[in-house]
Amino acid sequence: MITPDMLEKQFTLVTAAARHDRLRAREALASTVGEEDVRAAGPEPEAPALSREEALELLALGEVIARKAAYGRQLTVRSARAAGASWSQIGAALGTSKQAAWEAHGRWIEDQAERHRRDGYSGMDPESVAAARALAGESDNDERPAGDPA
Repeated sequence: MITPDMLEKQFTLVTAAARHDRLRAREALASTVGEEDVRAAGPEPEAPALSREEALELLALGEVIARKAAYGRQLTVRSARAAGASWSQIGAALGTSKQAAWEAHGRWIEDQAERHRRDGYSGMDPESVAAARALAGESDNDERPAGDPA
């Protein structure tokens, strides 16, 4: 059975997006081929419909892309904080409020901690979680992170 967890280990964000694009294009082209076109094309139309496995792979790849993009987004939030960005600036860059950006980042940190608690190797260990929380600071504090010399 195809699952996002299985595919997440096989694909990077770039390769998952490329495979997703190929399958999605084929799906779109197949849906535009009418019955007359299929009969005229013979046993192999130009845009064959996706098999069940490919359709499920397309769904799972969409989830993999969303997960990997969300993870990368939070890493970039950390980079922005480390570079001295305020939560107001980060919220604006994300098209949201500073509070929503801070809360989403806090949830991500907690998820990383939970992943590490579950399996002992993925996510963030307790020291990394503490450092991430310190860097995140408080949402109502628009000052630079503690220890930022800039």
